[in-house]
This record gives sequence, structure tokens and C-alpha cells, in this order.
Amino acid sequence: MDKIPMTRPGLLRLEDELKSRKNVERPRIVEAIAEARAHGDLSENAEYHAAREQQSFNEGRIKELEGVIGSADVIDISKFTGDKQVRFGATVLVADEETDEERKFQIVGEYESNADEGRISMTSPIARALIGKKEGDSVTVKSPKGAVDYEVVEVSYE
Repeated sequence: MDKIPMTRPGLLRLEDELKSRKNVERPRIVEAIAEARAHGDLSENAEYHAAREQQSFNEGRIKELEGVIGSADVIDISKFTGDKQVRFGATVLVADEETDEERKFQIVGEYESNADEGRISMTSPIARALIGKKEGDSVTVKSPKGAVDYEVVEVSYE
């Protein structure tokens, strides 16, 4: 597997999830399976089948997390402090040039992105458009809703 770029906080979140899946979810699911088995006939036991499905999903996610963590290439973004060019790890404040609405994003690796929390994957259209730009630059982002023009207001590395 290729190296996967990641921020330190992103790696820590994945390690926490892995720990939780192994130490909390796995025992909970094993207990649910044992309890469902105690109810008798497994062929018509919905709880048993649901617990087995949860177990399959959890074990798959554990395998995926172990692979990602093992391939993580942690980028130390603190060495970019003071740099005003957008690159991996940057927190970017942009303003929609039409509405003046501001949005803040941090450009992170694919496995740590979470749009609801403002962390966008470096492979997303907006991140690809922003990388290499500086404060004051304009950028056009093509999205399914059409093109949006943003001004890069601020670049920081937190």
C-alpha cells in the first residue's frame, strides 16, 4: 500500500477509533451474539443475524484502520507556520466572491476528512483548486451545482 498523507490529529483520531472498535465494540458485539444464541433457533433469530452483520462490519473496519494507520505518512504542518501558500494541512478561509459568505476548510488526507467539521480531502475539487494559491488569490471551483469563485482570505497552519 502506498504511503497515505495525514496530519498528526488525523492519525490520533484513527488510532482512537481503532482502539474503541477493538476494546469496546468487539466485546459488545461478541456479547450480543452470545445472548442471541441463547434464544435458540439461529435460522429465524433476527438479533443473531444483526449482531453477526455488525461483527462483520466492525472487523472489516478494524482491518481497514490497521492498514491505513500502518501506511500513514504523518506530515508535520508546524514547519509551514507563517507560509501563506495553500498546501496539505493548511487551514484556509475563503470568501464567496458573489455572496461574500466565508467558509473555513482544513486540507487533510482522504481518511481524516469530515466535511461537517471543515476537514476536506486534498483530492476534493475545492482542495485541488486551492492548493498552490496564496492569500488574495481568486480561484474558481467547479462543482455539480456550477462554478463558484472564491477569494483566499487567510492561510494558516494550526
